[in-house]
Amino acid sequence: MILHGLFGMLDNWISLGKRYAEQYEVYLIDQRNHGKSPHSNEFKFADMADDLMEFIEDHHIRGALAIGHSLGGKTLIEFTHDHACFIDKMVIADIGPKAYKPHHDHIIAAMEGLDIKNFNSRAEAEDALQNQIQSLPIRQFLLKNLYWKNKEELGWKINLKAIKQNLNEVLVDMSDYHINLPTLFLKGGDSDYILSEDEPKIKAHFPNSKIITIPGTGHWLHAEKPDEFYRITKKFFNN
Repeated sequence: MILHGLFGMLDNWISLGKRYAEQYEVYLIDQRNHGKSPHSNEFKFADMADDLMEFIEDHHIRGALAIGHSLGGKTLIEFTHDHACFIDKMVIADIGPKAYKPHHDHIIAAMEGLDIKNFNSRAEAEDALQNQIQSLPIRQFLLKNLYWKNKEELGWKINLKAIKQNLNEVLVDMSDYHINLPTLFLKGGDSDYILSEDEPKIKAHFPNSKIITIPGTGHWLHAEKPDEFYRITKKFFNN
């Protein structure tokens, strides 16, 4: 089971998902308020953990291997805090259990500021977004959330309103959880989401965990170095 990060969707994981599918049955999951999943005003990790529990029950899944990136990683931490028996091993990609300061406000503001109803193409949306988001990869990542509501009007797949209203809820502290599940924390070498000073606390509260860095990657380490990400995670799952 693979859970994407904030502003993402299952489409971000199709290429890696196909590689895992050579050995495993793979489920790529759109979390609530993302992708093609339903929108809801409720957007807390308890809600997303309940969604995952419902998905697991509906598909009769036991002994799963799970990957969660960023938001998806914290969803897995919340889920295994109460339901670890359904998961055999999990990979938490570039996120820690600690609380994070708000740092997505400018992205939400930039996306909200786009007058997408009057755009005739995605290219127009990208040109407009360029003024607020200078990084081309991040712009392209965010604009994957656009879709044609009809032949003439673009819309957002993502529920920006609910995410904005609940942003503090997805930055909460989980560092007091004690989870003994075999866990791999993968961090980007150029990312500041997991710092060296965070590692002792991770090891204390996840005693059956290890932390591996992928050098030369930022927060989207699975997209920047997919071969390395695949090699490390597959070795962890197979051992």
